[in-house]
Amino acid sequence: MAIDTETVRKIAFLSRLRIENSKIEETEKEFNHILDWIEQLNDVDTDNVEPLESVNDEALSLREDVVCEGNQRDEVLQNAPDAAYGYFVVPKVVE
Repeated sequence: MAIDTETVRKIAFLSRLRIENSKIEETEKEFNHILDWIEQLNDVDTDNVEPLESVNDEALSLREDVVCEGNQRDEVLQNAPDAAYGYFVVPKVVE
């Protein structure tokens, strides 16, 4: 499948790309080069290849979910620039 100049303009419009008139021909060549590369992928034999869910075969190692060093509200709030009623005070972001 080859891309012509009019198709390049249509793709540019739909994707909200500004392509200068002097660059249309160059962009057309680039699009056609990309499509040629994609067509090469059709030549790859994938009949006996199972689809992958992930490129990593290893499962993540999980750790036990244990609370440690809890109940340190006062120590944590000492790092806050401003605190009130046991909470961080931040500037209002919604009017």
